[in-house]
Amino acid sequence: MLAKAAGLAPDIVMLDLEDAVAPQRKDEARGLVVEAIAGLEWTAATVAVRINPVGSRWCLDDVSALLDGAGPRLDLLIVPKVEAASQVHFLDHLLAALERRQGRDVPVGLDLQIETVRGVDRCEEVAGAAARVEALVFGPGDYAATIGVPQLTIGAIEASYPGDQWHYVLSRLVVAAKARGLAAIDGPYAAIRDLDGLREAANRARLLGCDGKWALHPDQIEALNGVFSPSADELARAQAVQDALQGASADGRGVTAFAGEMIDEATRKSAEDLLARGRAAGLID
Repeated sequence: MLAKAAGLAPDIVMLDLEDAVAPQRKDEARGLVVEAIAGLEWTAATVAVRINPVGSRWCLDDVSALLDGAGPRLDLLIVPKVEAASQVHFLDHLLAALERRQGRDVPVGLDLQIETVRGVDRCEEVAGAAARVEALVFGPGDYAATIGVPQLTIGAIEASYPGDQWHYVLSRLVVAAKARGLAAIDGPYAAIRDLDGLREAANRARLLGCDGKWALHPDQIEALNGVFSPSADELARAQAVQDALQGASADGRGVTAFAGEMIDEATRKSAEDLLARGRAAGLID
């Protein structure tokens, strides 16, 4: 399975030492992950490991073993169940010490999973706790459990709820993340064969400002890339909006009409964001 993961090419490949590993096999799994990161050729741009929560009996050993053994191909640690800035401070100082000991030039990043009521309540302070933090990630399964939602399919959309039951928490995380220059990532959708449901959940997250969504299975990657990558029509419209505003600016105007709508600087920013996403995805030059 690890060798197969090395050949995948999503934005991030995450190896899991937390929920995917039974307590009695934590030490064995840690060794396998360290060996795999150091020894395999990884295709993904970013190689990440989800460690066990700060305060657990395994966290310190996870971080120490990964930093000492995985080598420079380890890019990112994903931290589950983050509830306080002090947890981030602990990891930041520990990582800095290990990086200095190794002479590592590029810091290991941190993605913070917000998946409890305390985590949501403190997401703003958590998001700004360290410069190495790169993203906030919603954890719908554990969050549902902490608030008492009777949901056994992680990330599912409940048809009986009159709206989107994750709207508040995702919006809160998006604001906390974007205000600090971080990415906001939606959590997984456990029904791995339900690609239509996955696309619907992903599109809701995208419309709330999320930058991406976790995939649990390789079959979900293409569907998620399709949702979070701008379409050809969106890119064409964004370029046309940008061209129209450039023409208006040359005439000394900040506002102009385009396709029956008023467009201005705010529209330009949205168009530029879409074009930047298109370039990042290799859809345009």
